[in-house]
Amino acid sequence: MHRKTLAELAAGLERREFSSVELTQAHLARIERLDPALNSFITTTPEIALAQARAADERLAKGEAGPLTGIPIAQKDIFCTKGVRTSCGSRMLDSFVSPYDACVVERFNAAGAVMLGKLNMDEFAMGSSNETSYYGPVKNPWNTATVPGGSSGGSAAAVAARLVPGATGTDTGGSIRQPAAFCGITGLKPTYGRVSRWGMIAFASSLDQAGPMARTAEDCAIMLQTMAGFDERDSTCVDRPVPDYRAALGNDLDGLRIGLPKEFFGEGLDPAIAGLIHAAVDEYRRLGAIVREISLPNMHLSVPAYYVVAPAECSSNLARFDGVRFGHRCENPTDLADLYTRSRGEGFGAEVKRRILIGTYALSAGYYDAYYLKAQKIRRLISEDFRRAFEEVDVIMGPTAPSVAFEFGAKSADPIAMYLSDIYTIAVNLAGLPGMSIPVGFSNGLPVGMQIIGGYFSEDRLLNVAHRYQQATDWHTRTPAGIAD
Repeated sequence: MHRKTLAELAAGLERREFSSVELTQAHLARIERLDPALNSFITTTPEIALAQARAADERLAKGEAGPLTGIPIAQKDIFCTKGVRTSCGSRMLDSFVSPYDACVVERFNAAGAVMLGKLNMDEFAMGSSNETSYYGPVKNPWNTATVPGGSSGGSAAAVAARLVPGATGTDTGGSIRQPAAFCGITGLKPTYGRVSRWGMIAFASSLDQAGPMARTAEDCAIMLQTMAGFDERDSTCVDRPVPDYRAALGNDLDGLRIGLPKEFFGEGLDPAIAGLIHAAVDEYRRLGAIVREISLPNMHLSVPAYYVVAPAECSSNLARFDGVRFGHRCENPTDLADLYTRSRGEGFGAEVKRRILIGTYALSAGYYDAYYLKAQKIRRLISEDFRRAFEEVDVIMGPTAPSVAFEFGAKSADPIAMYLSDIYTIAVNLAGLPGMSIPVGFSNGLPVGMQIIGGYFSEDRLLNVAHRYQQATDWHTRTPAGIAD
């Protein structure tokens, strides 16, 4: 059953070929057998999963099922889950059991999905390799000596290893798309405001966005249908109708205008990856698309702008973790200052501390205008570049990452090198646009992802563009050696 896509599993449940309980038990057994070598899960929830599966089978028997009823999924451990530890990959929240569900979790529960557990991640979503987790690094199923990407590395690895048919992720600067590329799966970062952030532990509030990660664009469409929609509890959530994403799949691509930014194909991009991207674009030409070169002239400013804006917002958001109300508290503090200092010093890892310090500095008196305000102005310039580009083209394509998955430790001692692994994805978050990554081949035995970027609220178009490519190719069907059975 693990070989089937989410859509195929839904069809099998509808035809009563197997029950949700059987499906859930099969995936729980795979997690128990295979995950010790991958470390993709922080917490598994077999009792909750089987109870939800039994309830799903009752709904299926009554003919009251939806597309996700009875389907096993897993949640990135950044989403609050009632009665279940929500750690955000950090010692700071190792003991935190949420008293409520995040909006995304509520919606999956209402749809009848089955939660198998909570997935590993970079601490507080800060990282590009899943090496910063308090619970240890996640291994890439394609080569366990390499990273799965981050921060949603646990989600990407679990889907790639067929431990779950679909998983949630979050994307602040590429944290759905980059791990999707490294692990050879499909991942979608929706338009900012398309999915509620309520109950999703904040890293950088103006950049964070939840999205689906699965094997195919069709599976992502099914998941996004449940995730998307207005939530009055989130002031940044957009009150806008949600289209039928699955209904848009299969539309022809005749006349689709594809833009290739020249800035995406310059120095720093692995030539083998560039070749695979161009080969994928050639496939789109055969499907009827028109391709032209475009320019995003301020693209080179996205990384420095992001690493001012994101740390500044994380400095503010993480101020709440002070050892007083919840989370890690140091032992025997001598006074309030000692409580704050030691609780935060013990609870946060090195990368989180680095970003808090950078953000606090950028927001401090005398530096706010020089750094944070200037970064926000650059952000506007980047958004304008995209606006002008989408007057000429319908979608933008390019590499998701400049290289394939790298080995553990290769960049952990050099934060700048690590940050540059998100060089093609960050601008999308700064502009608030939707973007996704799909597998388009392999280099040195490791998956390569291509990024597709669209205009605001064009997820239906992106999903269709990805789906048509996946109908014509089989890269998304490839499975890492040793996990097929």
